[in-house]
Amino acid sequence: MVTPLGLDAQATWEGLLAGRSGIGLIEAFSDERFGDVVGAEVSDFDPTAFLDRKEARRADRFMQFAFVAADEALRHAQYEVPGDDGHRVATIIGTAVGGVLSLAREAEVLRERGPGRVSPFVMTQVLPDMASGQLSIRLGAKAANFSVTSACASGADAIGVGAAMIRRGDVDVAVAGGSEAAISPLIVAGFAAAKALTESRDPETASRPFDLNRDGFVIGEGAGVLLLEAEEHALARGAPVLAELAGYGATSDAFHVTQPAEDAEGAVLAMQAALEDAGASPDDIDYLNAHGTSTPLNDKFETLAAKRVFGEYAYTLPMSSTKSAIGHLLGAAGAVEAGISILALQHSAIPPTINYETPDPDCDLDYVPNTARSAPLRAVMTNAFGFGGHNSSLVFRQPARPA
Repeated sequence: MVTPLGLDAQATWEGLLAGRSGIGLIEAFSDERFGDVVGAEVSDFDPTAFLDRKEARRADRFMQFAFVAADEALRHAQYEVPGDDGHRVATIIGTAVGGVLSLAREAEVLRERGPGRVSPFVMTQVLPDMASGQLSIRLGAKAANFSVTSACASGADAIGVGAAMIRRGDVDVAVAGGSEAAISPLIVAGFAAAKALTESRDPETASRPFDLNRDGFVIGEGAGVLLLEAEEHALARGAPVLAELAGYGATSDAFHVTQPAEDAEGAVLAMQAALEDAGASPDDIDYLNAHGTSTPLNDKFETLAAKRVFGEYAYTLPMSSTKSAIGHLLGAAGAVEAGISILALQHSAIPPTINYETPDPDCDLDYVPNTARSAPLRAVMTNAFGFGGHNSSLVFRQPARPA
């Protein structure tokens, strides 16, 4: 992982359990017309500490994050793509907007200095598939590489698609996840105009999922990448197996481009599909990592969806939103939160929803407020929803034969 709480999975996890916030006032740009803007930026990120200078210079920030997260995933999995078997390894990196920072920079160059001064690398920086494409080159992975773009469900869908490829027998390994670096004037202004962003100027409390006083999400950036393997492939090489990706479900609301369906039908069907895919019952899930954006409608209807899927069990099922600490990482959110869900399984610990102070009658479940909780976890579900009506759910469970 690369997140506003740290440059790797361990730092992120420790920050979450400690209830720390990675949210502050945006420093990526300064424009007096915006005033103070709250955001969740990745701090102290020097791409040349991980990549050679030429590679770093030619890669957009969202690509840099993806490379660093993927390198960590492969190191942790003790895996290197074999030179003679790269055709069995896929790379799938989701993103909502791709290289928007490079696009904005080169648009300014065009405006001020003319077409002859536009970078020859701009197209290999802005296209959404360039994180997966260049990652495949870095790794020598010769199976399919592509980007999944489903707004804020992109990272989760990339993982689901990677798992499907393995199940079909197309590949043995999929390097899958999501990456985003979209904290820019245009994206911030656009989300603000859509009334999606918080209007709070207090970074410590701006992201408050499920709280009565929530008023919008906090834009963030980062990346999460998983190394997915066929079980027999992982066991044959003695891999350190962390979890089984047991189920994936994805649906469309077919209702509104930004608002969730009023009966939460799309979310309900995605969660039920993930359970069915996993061969699991609702009461097999011990923790629900919520999409939990801190927007009035999302949190209300995700709560409703949980009640419809889990019934009375919803009232005792722990459900938390880690966006309270790291903000909304857009296309990377579902992948980072998949990683967090796996860490919860590993450590028998549930990260809290911080900044939860005032209960909302519409949000009346157990949101693990403010303090992490120890609990034995057999299986966890994580949700990711997005503009365009996207709903995606993943189910992870303890591996039958952990390394």
